[in-house]
Amino acid sequence: MLTVVGVSPAVAQARQPPDVRTATATDGNDPDLPPGWRITHGDGNSALEWRSPRPVPVGDARVEFHADGKLVGAPEPGNDGRTFRLPLDDARTAELTGLQVLAAGRRLDQGADTAPDARDRRSAKPPVPKSPAGLPAGSVDPGRPGAYRTATGEYTLDPVRLPGFPAPVEMRGVVVAPKGAPGKRPVALFLHGRHATCYVPGGDEVTIDWPCAGGAEPIPSHRGYLRDQKLLASQGYVTVSISANGVNGQDWDAEDGGAQARSSLVRTHLARWADWAAEPATAPAAVRRAPQTDLSRTLLVGHSRGGEGVNRAAMDSLYPPPAGQDGYRGKVRWHVRGTVLIGPTVFGQNPVPDVPSLTILPGCDGDVSDLQGQVYADGTRGVSRGKALHSSVYMVGANHNYFNSEWTPGRAQAPADDDFWHDPEQPDPVCSPGTATRLTADQQHRAGATYIAAAARLFVAGDDRVRELLDGSGRRAPSADPARVLTHAVGANRGAGFLPDGPVKVTGGRLCSAIDPDPRVSCLDTGAGGSSPHFAYWQPERETGRRAVALRWSAPGSAVKVRSEKPLSVKGARSLALRVFVPPNTTGTQLDVSVTDAAGKRANLGRVRVDGLPGSDRTSSYWAREVRVPLASATRAGLDLRRVASLELTPRTGSGQAWLMDAWAWNPGTPAVREAPLTRVDIGRLKVKEGDSGVRTHHVPVRVSGKGSGTVRLYVLDPVTGTAEDRLVTVRPGRSSIDVPVKVKGNKRYSWDVSHDVLVKAVRGSVVGSHAGGVTTENDDPVPEITVEPAAVKVTEGQPLTWRVSLSAPADVEMTKTLRIAPVPGRPELSTKDVDPQWLLDLTGEVPDGEVPLSRLDYAYVWASVPAGQTLAEVTVPTIRDQVAEQTEYVGLQHTDDEGEPHGPVLTGTVLDAP
Repeated sequence: MLTVVGVSPAVAQARQPPDVRTATATDGNDPDLPPGWRITHGDGNSALEWRSPRPVPVGDARVEFHADGKLVGAPEPGNDGRTFRLPLDDARTAELTGLQVLAAGRRLDQGADTAPDARDRRSAKPPVPKSPAGLPAGSVDPGRPGAYRTATGEYTLDPVRLPGFPAPVEMRGVVVAPKGAPGKRPVALFLHGRHATCYVPGGDEVTIDWPCAGGAEPIPSHRGYLRDQKLLASQGYVTVSISANGVNGQDWDAEDGGAQARSSLVRTHLARWADWAAEPATAPAAVRRAPQTDLSRTLLVGHSRGGEGVNRAAMDSLYPPPAGQDGYRGKVRWHVRGTVLIGPTVFGQNPVPDVPSLTILPGCDGDVSDLQGQVYADGTRGVSRGKALHSSVYMVGANHNYFNSEWTPGRAQAPADDDFWHDPEQPDPVCSPGTATRLTADQQHRAGATYIAAAARLFVAGDDRVRELLDGSGRRAPSADPARVLTHAVGANRGAGFLPDGPVKVTGGRLCSAIDPDPRVSCLDTGAGGSSPHFAYWQPERETGRRAVALRWSAPGSAVKVRSEKPLSVKGARSLALRVFVPPNTTGTQLDVSVTDAAGKRANLGRVRVDGLPGSDRTSSYWAREVRVPLASATRAGLDLRRVASLELTPRTGSGQAWLMDAWAWNPGTPAVREAPLTRVDIGRLKVKEGDSGVRTHHVPVRVSGKGSGTVRLYVLDPVTGTAEDRLVTVRPGRSSIDVPVKVKGNKRYSWDVSHDVLVKAVRGSVVGSHAGGVTTENDDPVPEITVEPAAVKVTEGQPLTWRVSLSAPADVEMTKTLRIAPVPGRPELSTKDVDPQWLLDLTGEVPDGEVPLSRLDYAYVWASVPAGQTLAEVTVPTIRDQVAEQTEYVGLQHTDDEGEPHGPVLTGTVLDAP
């Protein structure tokens, strides 16, 4: 069993190691590592490596190695698009058993029928998915073009340097503006996500390096939103979509996945627009042709990692980041009125609570498939004033890529694909092309443009008539037809609420945890396929305080009561709004809703019906529908609405399941948003040398800025197991309220780097910029030399061939050397019929039919391994005795380098026929 004693930097990303061209595997001495995995050593560095049998497209989701359900680390992709390598300096688990490769919860190391969920839940006979019923049209349709004709142009400026990125990042933008629009016009800035950066015209290959190699051209991802830009420009907005290839090609080493760099890039562009507004003559031609801009009315639109980037840009505009981590150091001369986040990542789980947001969740997202962007709504609850509207827009049948025409096959200039992982032999009932629920590229992009325009009209123009399209009121924008688009929201005119994350008591049901490996307390251990955006995985194995109420019943009338720690006032509210979800593809779940005041008086508010979304094993369809019940009956019953003590849900259908996310006092309207002065927390990373002796204490760097005081939850991860201890911390600027000491013991034995990771999340009165950091202890001892020498290399069949593995000095970690099984030129070769079948099965994962020379196996590699603390070991090839007269046979072992290429002499083993 391989043991690792290290902890990863939280979000190591996408390095560019040398191209790996040879498939690799473990030997039979370590059956816990499946075929396709190996450990490599070279240049003093060890790495865990996995090779996919098929290319893995570049995407926005973070590719991760997991072991036994715990995060090991984020590997580096090779240039071949198949090989992923995680330096064992960056590994975060004690034992590499039960290995899996995940991206946003979706398994990459299994076939297309794998559920997009780390627990691999499946449904034996799921119901047939059906599209939700069409909603009535809203009073306005923001998808209709406006009165202005539009003009398109581009600009290119000198590139900029961003902290941590060796190569400069381009400053390019495509501008679409209205013609003849009077006065100063609002601004919408678009930022694309993490996509391949370069391609060779006429070819099928793409890369994610920067700058592009000779003969290759940058992929124009920033031109993929022209349709959205033209719609907004026709309505009077000046729009610009900026290129971020230079970030995508270098964000592999950014602990936040590049969010801070993208924020710096966005704000650098906004600063240039502010300069041009002050001195129009200095602007590029494309900008001079546009109307004057009003940057106090700015909308930021981000796709995928671009969504996380514009969220950070909105945060950094209100609460400046530490200078050392930011690439923009000028003044803020703009005001972000809202953000639109399309299939976004949210690695930091740190939404900006006082900036309105609209998050589009594509129901058939094959990249950020866990729909983690739901956190941009859920994660704002209770953090600040709660007046900003945070809307989630679930778009049935939409994939990740088709919101950008440059990521859409048939429209893109560079190679492009459908990101949903469908298999023609096992089509997905919801998301495979041609199903009743899957949108075409044109339908999806049109719907996306419509809801971007809706956000602009509500957040920037202040048209409250649009709110009903976004806040769960159950209205649709006809321009988005035939897409089925469902919404719910938090914030705005919602008042006091029953929030399972807070101090509540539940009877008749279960208060469950969003993130917990224990199925007894986990919210969604249903045995059914699919997963929930509300419970998208975060880095700690367990997350404290993120909860819901789970209901399960086998007969009508089984009431579930949720009692708040203190009575709540809902006086003056029109309705009680609940966010509830039921299993996908189910219909007709009915619940009676009642409330009881502190004096014990009870009133039934009404009955709600909740239907499930179309879903399959491959979708994240456990998503809450918003339902409302009027409070008028409680008033008539004489309840004291200033002191409501409990909420009760009573199922009225025969059997079923449901989950309550929250319930709020609700009134119509969109209140004015005033940003609160919040405390900002940024976690840094300190790298220290181990030393040869003694114990030294170091402290995780934490920077607290902003105003006032706030509360955050701090997670300190164990450097061996990856499990986390958490605590609530009150933070104030200028005070060292977060102290995480790390003791480092020095010695003279080689080991891997050890990182003590710390994560932080806002709870109340705070925002979090850099959410991850810690102290990394760097090994400063030389790598022991591994030698392999003959021990018993001339044997009679039935005896094992043995080589002695020696280490020049003991190490604190297991040391291995990969050996390729090689032919011995001119000699008969040992075959699969000559060795122990179990050893062969452990070596390759299968016993091939017929007789195959060992060197011709797909995974023809063994390990020479020396356990930690020892200097001697053996590697064996077990032969078997048979009754067939054979000539003497030979097998060779040859050292390989980190790229899997053989080098050095062949170590020969000889097997004689039994007498």
